[in-house]
Amino acid sequence: MKKINVVSEFAPLRSVVLAQSQFCFPSEAGEAEFDDSFLTEENARLARDSAGMDLSEADSEKQEQWESEKEAMKALLESYGVEVLRPRLLTAYEKESGRASGAGYSNFFSRDPFFTIGNVLIEGNLKFMHRRHEILPLRPIITEWTSAVDCYYFAAPQPDISDGTASETGPFIEGGDVLVLGKTVFVGYSGLASNLQGIHWLQQIMGYFDFEVIPVRLHPHILHLDCALSLLRDGLMIVCEEAFLDGIPEQLQSWKKIYVSLKEASILMTNGLPINENVYITDCAFSELIAKIEAKGIEVRSIDYQISRIFGGSFRCTTQALVRE
Repeated sequence: MKKINVVSEFAPLRSVVLAQSQFCFPSEAGEAEFDDSFLTEENARLARDSAGMDLSEADSEKQEQWESEKEAMKALLESYGVEVLRPRLLTAYEKESGRASGAGYSNFFSRDPFFTIGNVLIEGNLKFMHRRHEILPLRPIITEWTSAVDCYYFAAPQPDISDGTASETGPFIEGGDVLVLGKTVFVGYSGLASNLQGIHWLQQIMGYFDFEVIPVRLHPHILHLDCALSLLRDGLMIVCEEAFLDGIPEQLQSWKKIYVSLKEASILMTNGLPINENVYITDCAFSELIAKIEAKGIEVRSIDYQISRIFGGSFRCTTQALVRE
């Protein structure tokens, strides 16, 4: 029987949504609503040079490699008995309308358009205009699961664009900013994604279910909280301390820490994925980090996720758990 239940970031992963690999760069490089400050200079340059193009047009080799990464990730997850679901592909109309608007289109990170806390599934709001419709390819999965299980299903209010599409009003709330630890939920905000209006809305909703939602102020070049923090197991985390402008949250200060720098965070070194408390997935490029994790008694499974990281996300960003218990 289907269920939705996520009790923590490291509880055994049972069912997960793994993203597709579709992206068309916004047609106007540097447009107000596309802040590329969270990308490395190399990746930001790719975005500027490929404005208005699908990655398959800009670099077909990278596109093939990107798709292969997802297949390798799917096989790895399934080898641990994890049920893997995939969003539908974009339609021709969705692609055409994205190009026509100049915003481009995306179907590449299933973490952000929706998220799960306990047995509550929430559709969020994405700040970047080229990602505003990213929830739609995920809807068939969401609809099927929420209609078949005992759960709650909410959607954040539409963002206010009365001052234009670049309005900061929101509310914005993105899954990459949301980390679950039992009845405690940490939500990051840096100015690039979730904002305080979105966090306040989430606090109102989750308060009815006895969850405590804690805002976490982040460095302005950190896209999401999961780009600065990874909870490996109870009492152990990977963290970029520089990214926390008000310090590491009190609830996590006593935890053992594997530190990464702000530069290392920018290449998604904290954005791995626990399968459970004993197994962690990260990029094979992070050899020093892998050794530190293994020294803590955790098995590390690594694959090449270089192309996914070009777009500012890695293993956690390309997955959204439906069941972790």
